[in-house]
Amino acid sequence: MRIAVLAFGSRGDTQPCVALGAGLAARGHRVTVVAAARYGGLVEEAGLGLAPVSVDPLRIVESEEGQAWLRSGPAGFARGFRRIVEPLAERLVTEVDAACAGADLVLSPALGGFGHHLSERYGMPYALLHFQPSEPTGAFPNPLVPLRTLGRAGNRASYALVEGLSWLLLGRMVNRLRSRVFTLGPMRGSPFRQARAGRVPVLCGVSPSVVARPADWPDYVHLTGFWPLERAWAPGPELEAFLGAGPPPVYVGFGSMVPADPDAMAATVVAALRRAGVRGVLQGMPYGGAEDMFAVGDADHGWLFPRVAAVVHHGGAGTTGSGLRAGVPGVVCPFFSDQPFWGARVALLGAGPAPLPVRKVTAETLAGRVARAVRDGRIRTAAARLGERMRAEDGVTRACEALGL
Repeated sequence: MRIAVLAFGSRGDTQPCVALGAGLAARGHRVTVVAAARYGGLVEEAGLGLAPVSVDPLRIVESEEGQAWLRSGPAGFARGFRRIVEPLAERLVTEVDAACAGADLVLSPALGGFGHHLSERYGMPYALLHFQPSEPTGAFPNPLVPLRTLGRAGNRASYALVEGLSWLLLGRMVNRLRSRVFTLGPMRGSPFRQARAGRVPVLCGVSPSVVARPADWPDYVHLTGFWPLERAWAPGPELEAFLGAGPPPVYVGFGSMVPADPDAMAATVVAALRRAGVRGVLQGMPYGGAEDMFAVGDADHGWLFPRVAAVVHHGGAGTTGSGLRAGVPGVVCPFFSDQPFWGARVALLGAGPAPLPVRKVTAETLAGRVARAVRDGRIRTAAARLGERMRAEDGVTRACEALGL
């Protein structure tokens, strides 16, 4: 089959799609990953085809305007979405349409309803990719709602609320683009409802060891396990030398999240690690060299995380999965979105201390979390056991089997 995998967003969203694509390619299928050009090397390294899109969500998020938008609150977010995102949307949709026109199957995230539009236009089937447990359930609220529980009825209602607000924000734009690019009529109801009415398969790339499968999920929703990408990645000699020169360091990196003051955050992180008495590997931080700190750019989490004492991160789904799978404690400093959900989940599993929201990060508060993560034997044991269970899972194979491929 010719399979198109739509990988929008940050590296944490793209890398699992590449892993899934590699698994499908190993079964004889021709896979094209539709992703921002910056991930071309990752895609081609896996032996997959790349259909690059010129709209790079990460560039938007990293920009000064994008950061102000993300911190603007619900009303400001809605206004900024129309100002920042909508002008780029038609170009993105046109490129995705061209990349997927000849596909036999489309694997797509739910937001925006790309799979539904393409299926309606060309007739190919599609399946949805979830990187958070986003199918309605009474077991826990929507991961975008930062509450532990609202009761079974309230939990289930939270999914309708999030999906309804998403469609309220996107619906008019989606229907304009359906008309202009796809030459389709307006949707009757949100793509979320359309997918459920059609029992469209859902591949949820989350480990059942991290989130147990809710009993009220329908049978077309598959909790497969995470989709780790096995890479032939080699570190530079300086990083290897640093790791070998002392006890395992603590990794600190916030992925695509940009603190309000990056220099101040880097200074706070270094002060916290030194107060906790540990060495550090700092990813993406403006910090000069020192004997006890090592700054890295792009580093493969699958290689690096098993070699550190703990992982301090923003709580993105991809980084959370990599850290837990490595069997090391996690300290989650969530910014927004689903990140508080993952921080709470890490703590609930005993694999790390309570999450520390980024707005509350100081040298003292972060040092306390790091010291506990590194020195609390119960946390280290829980993290190690969880990692063993997760490494025994094969999420990519389960996802391929769920598709009947």
